[in-house]
Amino acid sequence: MNPRYEYRALLACDIAGSAGRGEQRLQKIRRVLRSALVDALGSADLDAPDFAYVDTGDGCQLVAPAALPKARLLFPLLPELGSRIREHNRHADADTWLRVRAAVHAGEIRLDPDGTVSGAPFEALARLLDSAPLRHATLAGTSGTPVAAILSHHFYEETVGHGYEGLEADAFTAADVRAKEYAARAWLWYPGSPVGPRVDSGRDSGFGERPAEPAPRTAEQLVRATGNGTVFAVHRGDQYVRHNDRG
Repeated sequence: MNPRYEYRALLACDIAGSAGRGEQRLQKIRRVLRSALVDALGSADLDAPDFAYVDTGDGCQLVAPAALPKARLLFPLLPELGSRIREHNRHADADTWLRVRAAVHAGEIRLDPDGTVSGAPFEALARLLDSAPLRHATLAGTSGTPVAAILSHHFYEETVGHGYEGLEADAFTAADVRAKEYAARAWLWYPGSPVGPRVDSGRDSGFGERPAEPAPRTAEQLVRATGNGTVFAVHRGDQYVRHNDRG
């Protein structure tokens, strides 16, 4: 059988600060992340078995089914994921407290008969997930949103730009990502945005409330202003995954 090429939406998650926790604690927070993702998919009316799940050690990648509208990877999936991680953190000790970086991208990937997936979209995903704007947003402050996310410009244009339900342009902040040979505009999803998770920041910042400052801000300005961040990401490489063929 020959490989096939398909356009797919991709979501990558990485556990911030996972190093140095020890093997037992790392395994626990990995299980927490996977469970939170599965539960969030169910709450968003998405079937987890339809997604290829790639374990990356301290995180994961999800390869969406070919027919899934890209906007479904944003709303309500990401708020649902944030809610579940926040609930875990309410009862967790410092060693198992969880904060997650996320990135979202889409493009044509290669699917080999043995289950390997690869292609340039995974490279862009990896650069976004490891980008300085996302890391700064995730590490800012000692509390706040448990999920920080970044969208590629391509993903932003084809979801937020089309005005899908729950996705308002004012909720996103532009950021320039530069890593190795990769340089591109991306978009941060930050606390208090209409689609972002609820954040305890001394005031109610529910889903319907717009940010206090309507003017565009850079990633560093955003982190300084809020003390928190929300972002999404993307990866590359050869991965071995289970692929569900619907015929």
